[in-house]
Amino acid sequence: MTKTLRIAVQMDPVSGVDIDGDTSFAMIEAAQSRGFKVWTYGPQDLSYDEGRIFARARPVIVTRERDNHAKEGEAIELDLRTGVDVVLMRQDPPFDMAYITAAHLLELISGDTLVINDPAWVRSSPEKLFPLLFRELMPPTLISRDESAIRAFRVRHKDIIIKPLYGNGGEGIFRLKEDDSNYSSLLEMFFAISREPVMAQAFLPEVSKGDKRILLVDGELTGGFNRVPQKGETRSNMHVGGEALPVDLTDRDRAICAAIGPELKKRNLIFVGIDVIGDFMTEINVTSPTGVQELKRFTGIDAMMPFWDAIENRLKGSS
Repeated sequence: MTKTLRIAVQMDPVSGVDIDGDTSFAMIEAAQSRGFKVWTYGPQDLSYDEGRIFARARPVIVTRERDNHAKEGEAIELDLRTGVDVVLMRQDPPFDMAYITAAHLLELISGDTLVINDPAWVRSSPEKLFPLLFRELMPPTLISRDESAIRAFRVRHKDIIIKPLYGNGGEGIFRLKEDDSNYSSLLEMFFAISREPVMAQAFLPEVSKGDKRILLVDGELTGGFNRVPQKGETRSNMHVGGEALPVDLTDRDRAICAAIGPELKKRNLIFVGIDVIGDFMTEINVTSPTGVQELKRFTGIDAMMPFWDAIENRLKGSS
């Protein structure tokens, strides 16, 4: 008989999620179907007090009833070391110091409570930097704040994409063609608002056919779908109007997943989404990957079954 697990989900407000698209909602729904108890809280509700890690959390029951999908109880002080079995770190980026601080605090309980994805490895696996371990799977890429290095990369590749290293949802991504007069102004803007380097990549024309989101659970390929940009748009993220469509995965897609899978398992990154354009992986999403509901809608694959199986297996192995 399945043990009744206690699950705390660190996320953006559950009352505001889209029940037809939100992956955290699907995670909670699947947890409930197994008889698990669920609480939710925001990262702003997380506290450390003389060794205790706790959150001001609310018990929740979700249903697929629009505008009445989350029935929340009274907030309680929930001890995340002794009061729950699993914490899901699911708040949306930006990957800023608030996000990193939450990861540090959750790391303190990871010896007693299973935290997914592993907060230490989430902190050390930024989504645009982690793929650098797999250079052969990436498009030509530069990370730099040196204007001469960026200029040389642009001369070499002519048509490039420039984006912030720690952005999300397609924000701040620009395509710069060889004759684009906005190049200098864009660099000035990036450098004025941040001390970070930028990422530049060779533009991949295949993006017009879509940017695949492929989900992996415990290092294994689960399935994928396509995100096609609007006409005249470079970005295919659904946050900026990209359309989700079914797609057949290729041998190259499977090879990419096989190459990165062992490293995902090593880092205890149970739920991961990668982005693939043409033959190249552009990001490895470990903070709050999305796409579960689209995958199920287009393929019938329910990624939540292997996800919760993997968590239960880990807990059995540690008991």
